[in-house]
Amino acid sequence: MTRTDRGRGRLKAARLSPRDVAHVGSSGLRSRPMRVVLSALGIAIGIATMISVVGISASSQAQLLRELDKLGTNLLVASPGESMFAGEEVKLPEESVGMVGRIKGVQDVGATADLNASVRRNEKVDEGDTGGIAVKATTADLLRVLRGEVGSGRWLNAATGRYPSVVLGHVSAERLGITEPGQQVWLGDRYFTVTGILDPLPLAPEIERSALVGWEGAKRLLGFDGHPTSVYERSTDAAVGDVRKVMAATIDPQNPQNVKVTDPSSALRAKAATEGAFSSLLLGLGGIALLVGGVGVANTMIISVLERRYEIGLRRSLGATRGQIRIQFVTESLMLSGLGGLAGVALGATATGVCAHSGGLPWVVPLWAVGGGFGATLAIGTVAGLYPAVRASRLSPTLALHAA
Repeated sequence: MTRTDRGRGRLKAARLSPRDVAHVGSSGLRSRPMRVVLSALGIAIGIATMISVVGISASSQAQLLRELDKLGTNLLVASPGESMFAGEEVKLPEESVGMVGRIKGVQDVGATADLNASVRRNEKVDEGDTGGIAVKATTADLLRVLRGEVGSGRWLNAATGRYPSVVLGHVSAERLGITEPGQQVWLGDRYFTVTGILDPLPLAPEIERSALVGWEGAKRLLGFDGHPTSVYERSTDAAVGDVRKVMAATIDPQNPQNVKVTDPSSALRAKAATEGAFSSLLLGLGGIALLVGGVGVANTMIISVLERRYEIGLRRSLGATRGQIRIQFVTESLMLSGLGGLAGVALGATATGVCAHSGGLPWVVPLWAVGGGFGATLAIGTVAGLYPAVRASRLSPTLALHAA
């Protein structure tokens, strides 16, 4: 017999189609459903933790960015700085509002001034019990500059601003027990009528904790000298940098160092940029849970190999190659991890949705987190199934059948 004839007489192993691979790979899972559930649970918990941590962080960041888009990043605030001479009080000029309004690019200007007065629910409340509420004089344009809204009632105008009328920030209203306009509070040495209660102002938390009196009314009724404490300006986005450079010198040309210019939106931007920094620990815990789940999958696959030696020996004796046995068990491990990964993605997305809904946040689950998490489960499934697969492929058909 020639070499060619001998080559023609050799048997070739049948190739497994993808459908066959899926069938033999899922056979072990179908026969032991409870073990599959318990083994996939570790993977699911790890992925759910990672998805929910990233999702909640992304949802919170999206809410901050939404607030920034709504409130704008073109607001600047000028306030008195520190004098070079110790103990000397620095005041902004009375004409600060008008001077800032003439800067190129400035759209709106408003101001407030701290007043030496306290506000209480009535005159019987102890004068020292202020509840941390400041009394401020305000210009009529302040609310437009801050892009604020009146939750109930009305903002001060040219008429009400001259008389004993006051607008409360929403924190001030809560502390004073004021629930609606028309009620009165004791401010200074007389009763003022509450004309409005403001909605929250994220860019101006100091206003939320203040009682606001009209500029002219403060002069006439509370001895206000006309010097603003804070000047708020809103400019075009393109002009913010230029306005900031000249704002201090415009307000006080002789002593620009006495004027401090700040950007209230920078705090929100920094918070949005650093959102999720504290989630690193939870991500690490999720990764550990995922690794523990991978160990559980590997343990399950090893036990499966030991329990199915007869099946392996029978397949090998019928012509299955070592490579086909390896493919079978690696596929089974991938399916087991994949089921856990899908369950984990669903649980993590659901947890994110519940937290977002309860906190009033937009529901955001980054696609990279879903794809990365699921890809990690497949990688862990592959690694976890390699050793059991190699061990199964090395079983001798004769010994496997004999041991069975």
